[in-house]
Amino acid sequence: MAMASSLFFSTPIPTKLISKQKPFSYHSSNPLLPQLTHKPLRSLVVSSAAAIEAETQTSSSNSSPLKSLPFRVGHGFDLHRLEPGYPLIIGGINIPHDRGCEAHSDGDVLLHCVVDAILGALGLPDIGQIFPDTDPKWKGAPSSVFMEEAVRLMHEAGYELGNLDATLILQRPKVSPHKESIRANLCKLLGADPSVVNLKAKTHEKVDSLGENRSIAAHTVVLLMKK
Repeated sequence: MAMASSLFFSTPIPTKLISKQKPFSYHSSNPLLPQLTHKPLRSLVVSSAAAIEAETQTSSSNSSPLKSLPFRVGHGFDLHRLEPGYPLIIGGINIPHDRGCEAHSDGDVLLHCVVDAILGALGLPDIGQIFPDTDPKWKGAPSSVFMEEAVRLMHEAGYELGNLDATLILQRPKVSPHKESIRANLCKLLGADPSVVNLKAKTHEKVDSLGENRSIAAHTVVLLMKK
């Protein structure tokens, strides 16, 4: 046993088996991801709905080709700290409250979450990479701008919304009086029928920052269907 152990540990590891991971670059070969550096908002639009199909025919030494699937599933999550002096905007609706989301943009936790779910379903980077909070042009930007681009990318990739299920988590204020207005605006931004958009709201039972009215969070799952 001692000899076998010695032989095992003395055997060199072939250097060819050690892979090197390339760092993320905004200049991506993925046709769904626009080149984002120092370009206006409209330049984020991809050139054609055939982009995913083209990618399936392109092989790369660093990544697998993007497959054209009959459906895609994405999950999004977002959380923001609540502070006095900020508006509380949820799903594009201004909700009366004594505090709101501290964020680089308007801090709409629900729309940010939905955008992340759509981008995730398409295999793209998250909202923070595509719309970084270090870029001054997004300072105070309405989150409907991010939704517009996410929906555009979805359609250009050849997909449409199958259904969406979102859950808001906050202790206060009560969402129920505003729920239908939020859902209606979400349907409008998505261009979707209300029957495929579901919205739920939960408290956090006074546990941690969510339950102490110091933060707000949201989860979203989307199903995208091939057109």
